[in-house]
Amino acid sequence: MAIKITDECINCGACEPECPNNAIYDAGVSWKFAEGTALEGVIDFGDGVTLDANAAQDAISDEVYYIVSDKCTECVGFHDEPQCAAVCPVDCCVEDEEIVETEEELLAKKAWLHAE
Repeated sequence: MAIKITDECINCGACEPECPNNAIYDAGVSWKFAEGTALEGVIDFGDGVTLDANAAQDAISDEVYYIVSDKCTECVGFHDEPQCAAVCPVDCCVEDEEIVETEEELLAKKAWLHAE
């Protein structure tokens, strides 16, 4: 599962620097696939959808820090546990039941994000 940040977030920012994929953003801040990854140029998602890796994407939350699920690998391949959850002082970094991925899928996403 991807990790999500609940609205119990106190906006302390402890999680943001811990993410090895730069998948965590402050409330209201736009994000890019290229930030913190090896992705560049046009990304082809394989389903007919393409996107410029450097194009700014709309913020997912205007209220609290948020995690971009397309960039979240639950720290698989980097750490033994999601680092955002490990450092969160209010335990609001939790598994997102709506986005379930196997370890193999998370490792493949890591390889894709970091051109491995």
